[in-house]
Amino acid sequence: MDRNGKVLRSTLFLDQVGEVAVTLDPDVLSWKPLNRGSVASSCLCMKRHSKIETEIKFSNVYAVEFIDRGLIHGPPWNCGGFLLGSTSEMYRFVVHGFHKPETCCSPWVLSEYTFGHEDLQKCQMWVEDINAYIKIGAGRPKSLLVFVHPLCGKGRGNKTWEMVAPIFSRAKVQTEVKVTKRAGHAFDIISSLSDGELCSFDGIVAVGGDGLFNEVLNGLLSSRHKVPYPPAPTEFNYSVNDEKNQMFGNNSKNNGRACNNDENGLSPETSSTSDDREPLLSTSESTNKCGPCNTDQNPAISFPNDWFRLGIIPAGSTDAIVISTTGMRDPVTSALHIIFGKSMSLDIAQVVRWKTSPSSMDLPYVRYAASFAGYGFYGDVIKESEKYRWMGPVRYDFAGTKVFLEHRSYEAEIAFLETEKFDPLTGITDTGESKMQSSRLSGQSSNKVICRMNCTVCNEAKNSGQFPSNRAITSPNVHSENSRWLQSKGRFISVGAAIISCRNERSPDGLVADAHLADGFLHLILVKDCPRPYYLWHLMQLTRSGSNPLNFDFVEHHKTPAFTFVSSHDESVWNLDGEILQACQVSVQVCRGLVNLFASGPEV
Repeated sequence: MDRNGKVLRSTLFLDQVGEVAVTLDPDVLSWKPLNRGSVASSCLCMKRHSKIETEIKFSNVYAVEFIDRGLIHGPPWNCGGFLLGSTSEMYRFVVHGFHKPETCCSPWVLSEYTFGHEDLQKCQMWVEDINAYIKIGAGRPKSLLVFVHPLCGKGRGNKTWEMVAPIFSRAKVQTEVKVTKRAGHAFDIISSLSDGELCSFDGIVAVGGDGLFNEVLNGLLSSRHKVPYPPAPTEFNYSVNDEKNQMFGNNSKNNGRACNNDENGLSPETSSTSDDREPLLSTSESTNKCGPCNTDQNPAISFPNDWFRLGIIPAGSTDAIVISTTGMRDPVTSALHIIFGKSMSLDIAQVVRWKTSPSSMDLPYVRYAASFAGYGFYGDVIKESEKYRWMGPVRYDFAGTKVFLEHRSYEAEIAFLETEKFDPLTGITDTGESKMQSSRLSGQSSNKVICRMNCTVCNEAKNSGQFPSNRAITSPNVHSENSRWLQSKGRFISVGAAIISCRNERSPDGLVADAHLADGFLHLILVKDCPRPYYLWHLMQLTRSGSNPLNFDFVEHHKTPAFTFVSSHDESVWNLDGEILQACQVSVQVCRGLVNLFASGPEV
């Protein structure tokens, strides 16, 4: 139907096909060839049959454009080595779309269909009516702020953007492009934007790797996200009664405070964020659910936020966030997710550094991570790799090998919040699983639910009220009498907190195969001191699909919304989404669904 509710049909010419009868329905643009044409058969001539597409859904159309008068080619029958086909000059318009290959998790493939007609007005009418259906698609962005990291990965940031920029142009998505010139450049720009300036965009896109996205994330949340501190490692005892007082507002040192960064900022080793900031100045506790803010009335943006989204076009070394949220590492596919306005919630970990070193006197400093926070082996690798940036992505392999051979372990004390475990598929609440157990029991569970598009676990967690829509861990299950802080103390080779699965090309299942994108939990993985061959065995399992890298006696795996960490090591280093944070005392809490991503989850 056209805009007046009538079914629109016309006879047009389709390039490389010939004359077709075209029909415009509410959900699909379809066409039927009228004359397939024929070529006389002979011993030297044989007709070539090829599969011809006959429709495209409007959900797969990202643009239509009028391209003026030009040639339309008839069907190309190949006969005796010669191309026999007719060409005609007429007015033309192009329908731009994509199709999904039948293979699971394959990149989306661009497609275009060029139609023609002798009547200019008829072509323009079709363009207007198709555009009207495209605009019906809810949530498609109109304006985006784009950051391009020119040196990410193998220095392919600019080339990646040049490859996808025409897609945004055809879709009439306005893009304001900023090419980063130094570490912390994107952070500085975003954190300095007023809410009114930010309201002129529908989202921010990072063309780069996980590090650039982390910089964008921190720049966005630094002055716009305000929650009470998670408990400091030294502020509570690990008894059930005391912990609830410390966690939920009875602690006079903590009650009602908002997280504020200190002026010292990050450690000198950081490669992406700025040190001269005092973020987390103010925000509103209300959730913005009614679309872009009104720039005429002192606009304010708070998070979570239903309309402002973040996007990633992969060009980095690992691109774990993209692979975990779309199932593939393809710039065109990610660009189409953004243009079509796909949206999904993403958990974010808030990391509060209390002390840089055991003897330092620091103000609390806040960072955010979207995929992973790691200490020990993970922190040492990222710190060591900074010395070899000239090597490109290979530096991680070199640094990882070097750190592995050194086989260091660190004395640390970790406390994590145990909560009731609710299975949305069975409706059963489990309160007795994690009593400082190894992950072997949960790893052998036969009912693992992998996070996919329209994930049941994430949707059920959101709809059932098991986890909150606000920004702190104040959900009913945390208030439960069965919630308590548990403690692990000893020497650890590594401490890792996976917010998402962290899949990448080296680790097809990621650190935790059944980690979810928006269930309000992170996966705390504690690897105790063990012989080098055992740790190598653990690392090798991470590279194999279908294996269980957590199925070891020296590995603890805990699903938790919060944990604290204390180490007495003078140069304790954390890895946050591939960026460095020097800290010997930290508290981490999950902010469920804090940001929305231009993605829809990995396809089944």
